[in-house]
Amino acid sequence: MTEKRKGARSMKDIPGDILAQLNRGEIETANLTEWLAADQRILLENLLQQNDRKAYLKPVLEKLDQLKKQTVNTINEAIGIELLSLVHQNQDEAFLLKLSTHQADLVRCWAAYAIGRNSGIDLKEKLQSIQQFASDSHFGVREICWMAVRPDISKNLTESILILSAWTKHKDENVRRFASESTRPRGVWCEHINALKQNPGLGLEILEPLRSDSSRYVQDSVGNWLNDASKSQPEFVTEICDEWLRESTTKETQYIVKKALRTIKKIN
Repeated sequence: MTEKRKGARSMKDIPGDILAQLNRGEIETANLTEWLAADQRILLENLLQQNDRKAYLKPVLEKLDQLKKQTVNTINEAIGIELLSLVHQNQDEAFLLKLSTHQADLVRCWAAYAIGRNSGIDLKEKLQSIQQFASDSHFGVREICWMAVRPDISKNLTESILILSAWTKHKDENVRRFASESTRPRGVWCEHINALKQNPGLGLEILEPLRSDSSRYVQDSVGNWLNDASKSQPEFVTEICDEWLRESTTKETQYIVKKALRTIKKIN
């Protein structure tokens, strides 16, 4: 691992040696610019060569060529799902485990998708397995992992909220943030959860314990959650924010409420 880098502001400014290291999976991306610039196809080829899995390359590339939309996220997801299929076909679970702890963040993202889209495990096991990615030190892995399991969360909302409400007490702020971010009614880069858009009160088991969380990362997520909800249920959000301000006088709650009410304030 190299020392913490700030990373270039534009793709053209990324040094050639840094890009080569990213594509060999030797270092993590330092920022979103590098995350977008890394070539996942080259990274995949290098990874499979390094691990004597060259036979996996062709079927994965064929899946990528079939993608109608070629973005970092769609490629990331497709690689993860196809690697899962190949791991199952070849009884090669040890390889997936290796990917889960790989030094390259994009490789860990593939592993997160492989676990998140594994229909062979139930929701509880899936969320337990995804928690290591929720607590990952890299921003990209933390974002990808909630997107990987969000379809299951949406389909099994009651059970998901029950499990994730316990995560709100976790010592790691990243895990607490996952509980909120993964259940946002609208969210970013993902399908909406209609049940929470219409009845955001279902999410209070997760939101209430976080209403005065010490982490700004968590505060932002909770504020955004409620702001999502305010677009379809403004009265509910206004009432909850009033209640929180009455019961909690902390600056953390005040910050969350301000963020939660920004759309309502703009309209009014």
